[in-house]
Amino acid sequence: MPVTRSLVRFYIAIALAFGGSAAFATVANDEKPYLTEVNAAMERMMAGMMVAPSGDVDADFVTMMLPHHQGAIEMAVAQLRYGKNEQLKRIAQEIIVDQQQEIAAMRLALGQPLPPSAPVPTQQSGLPHPHMEP
Repeated sequence: MPVTRSLVRFYIAIALAFGGSAAFATVANDEKPYLTEVNAAMERMMAGMMVAPSGDVDADFVTMMLPHHQGAIEMAVAQLRYGKNEQLKRIAQEIIVDQQQEIAAMRLALGQPLPPSAPVPTQQSGLPHPHMEP
């Protein structure tokens, strides 16, 4: 099913309902930074997935999936930064690795260059070590 503008608006509305409404005001203060980060990732993801069809199904698929995978990476990084559950943190780490590998595989399948090397998001400064409390 193609991503339509109405579907994207629906997802953005859901994100805003949880991030930009009165419901957000009732969230515990310690959860607000997490929700802000995740909602921003969702908005970037949904906006990035809005592509005009190019006539090449394969290219369109990859063009839509790259921001989708990047959004998953950003949400997993937020889990690592703010989450407390060690099992979920391990899952978040796996998501980051898996999504990065899939991004590389999709680019290679289309003959696109790989993104430049960069530190794993969990190694960036400011992110607590996975085994330490923030």
